[in-house]
Amino acid sequence: MLRSPRLTEEDAREGIMAATASGSGIKGKVIAISIAAALGGFLFGFDTAVINGAVDALAGSQSGFDLGAGLKGFAVSSALIGCAVGAWFAGPLANRYGRIPIMVVASILFLVSSIGSGLAFSVVDLIIWRIVGGLGVGAASVIAPAYIAEVSPASMRGRLGSLQQLAIVTGIFVALLSDALLAEVAGGAAESLWGLYAWRWMFIAEAIPAIIYGIMALKLPESPRYLVRKGDIDKASEVLTTVTGTVDVKAKISEITGTIDTEKKESLRDLRGNRLGLKPIVWVGILLSVFQQFVGINVIFYYSTTLWQSVGFGESEALLITVITSVTNIAVTIVAILLVDKVGRRIMLLVGSVGMTISLGLMAIAFSFGTLDSAGAVTLPEPWSTVALICANAFVVFFGATWGPLVWVLLGEMFPNSIRAGALAVAAAAQWAANFFISTTFPAFANIGLPFAYGFYAFFALLSFFFVYFKVAETKGKELEDMSEDVKVERRPRRTRA
Repeated sequence: MLRSPRLTEEDAREGIMAATASGSGIKGKVIAISIAAALGGFLFGFDTAVINGAVDALAGSQSGFDLGAGLKGFAVSSALIGCAVGAWFAGPLANRYGRIPIMVVASILFLVSSIGSGLAFSVVDLIIWRIVGGLGVGAASVIAPAYIAEVSPASMRGRLGSLQQLAIVTGIFVALLSDALLAEVAGGAAESLWGLYAWRWMFIAEAIPAIIYGIMALKLPESPRYLVRKGDIDKASEVLTTVTGTVDVKAKISEITGTIDTEKKESLRDLRGNRLGLKPIVWVGILLSVFQQFVGINVIFYYSTTLWQSVGFGESEALLITVITSVTNIAVTIVAILLVDKVGRRIMLLVGSVGMTISLGLMAIAFSFGTLDSAGAVTLPEPWSTVALICANAFVVFFGATWGPLVWVLLGEMFPNSIRAGALAVAAAAQWAANFFISTTFPAFANIGLPFAYGFYAFFALLSFFFVYFKVAETKGKELEDMSEDVKVERRPRRTRA
């Protein structure tokens, strides 16, 4: 039974005065809380990218694994199986036990995976440990954006939601940088370092941020929307006042209560609709996730070292280029954070789609001029090798400033309170399934030809433009309680002649 909040008019007046006096303090507090929650995104990025520097060493005979092309692709993308499963179950579990416990479980999965992967004795148990880490990544990919959206004021929600992507790309950068440093110190990823191969230390390094994430998660307040659903109104009132800076707490709780059924446990069955079995808004979330992956962004981060070696760069140069690309990704994500609450989500996604289509199309053209040597490596003549390098980084710029952060922002905020966690879980699971497909098929696509691979990604970048234009509604400035299950894209009316 839902209990009414024990707030008097005097309490409300005091709350208004306190909120006004400490507005800057509350703003700083919600930023700090969002950063702590986004550490899951850091581990998300680190875990998925750390394989980059180790993949060639794992494929070599010296590692004892001696992976072929097919098994190499599966070893890289195996974690994504766990990601899809972790994302699928994270929503229902978060509704039952809360957002914070799921963050703690994710940190434990990251820790176990990092040590297990680093000490793996065969490709089979390496894949198993990578899948375990994937479970943590999948859970973090659902909980972080949902939690940040639920504790953020509407005016700051886009910027705070973008912290998830900033954390992801920072995690990617740190993983690639640590890979490069360990390989440099050891003289190669397959060389011995401190009694183990350097590639093993690349995995073990993840244990440090995993422990930090778990400790910080335990200090976070629970989501006020979850607390209202649970019936803990007093605690929800406290979080809304001290974290989100809500002035009229009683009205906000009544508003939240009106958008959820506190007598009913949320489940994935609530996502059912008349169109193809799911509500329209759930399909929009799923397709946003799929398009984000089908443009091929993770090919750049999972296979970039191998890619740049194939066009003439040495191992150390290829690792350095990968690190530079990662720094670029961080920089443009910061640009997105500065713009998202001013420009809006929709227009930024549309610009990103155009930029990605052009840059990927030019990459496909550039690689069509490549030649294969006897070992199967691609050599690009000038100026096409330069064009490929510039376009790869231009693609990262357009993705990192738009589709990278904004999809996570939208997934965290676009669903109604009554289905948010479950819908986000399904959308995130679809994202990881799409990621698995793209990552696993890249070696096969590359065997067909890199022009085919990048042409495929360019085609879906083009499709993403039309999808956003016709199906994605603007959410800038809207309260979470105003989100609808319907898909309504508002457009300016056409001018009529007098």
